[in-house]
Amino acid sequence: MAVLRDDIRQRDATLVPGGTGPPREIPSGIFVAAANAYQAGQRLDMKSLARQLGIGRATLYRRAGNREQLLDEVIWWRARQMLAGQLLATAGLSGADRVAAVVRGTLGAIERDAPLHSFLDTDPETALRILTGTRSVAARGMTRVLESLIDTERASGAFRPELDTGTLAFAIMRIGEGFLYADVIADRPPDTGRAVTVIRALLTGLDRSAAG
Repeated sequence: MAVLRDDIRQRDATLVPGGTGPPREIPSGIFVAAANAYQAGQRLDMKSLARQLGIGRATLYRRAGNREQLLDEVIWWRARQMLAGQLLATAGLSGADRVAAVVRGTLGAIERDAPLHSFLDTDPETALRILTGTRSVAARGMTRVLESLIDTERASGAFRPELDTGTLAFAIMRIGEGFLYADVIADRPPDTGRAVTVIRALLTGLDRSAAG
């Protein structure tokens, strides 16, 4: 069993771009300070961060990008760790079952993420740009992981959806975001349970392998 888990870990490691470590492009001291502030639910203020680190703001911007870029990297780093855990937890599943389980676990983890919800409450516009924007490192990364998972299950023969991977991943992401951030986007209460139900129905409805 230990060998199987090692094989699974090695296979799934390729599904998360960049692995689970912090970004190499940002100096460790800067990134750790930013991540700690975010984790504590504090607003990331670049002036205060520069003062804390004993460097000028111009140096901070040159080394880590602007506030939104730094937050984007912090959120994506946390997301990569969470996604790696979801992939490992669902390693015994396959096909549509596994894709649905990863989506369910991911939505649940995001729903319980206190620092993320603190960010959404205090700076919803920036938060949504990072979480759902087409230029966001985190949003693009989440989509790539989902696409890679779909392709992996498709290649194994366990999942044969009647949609191309890009379209299916886009649909799943938008459904999940619509329910998960409904309070910010549409002034409705979030409901990840219904999101999972809709996504599960989409996956099974499109899966030709289920029909034999």
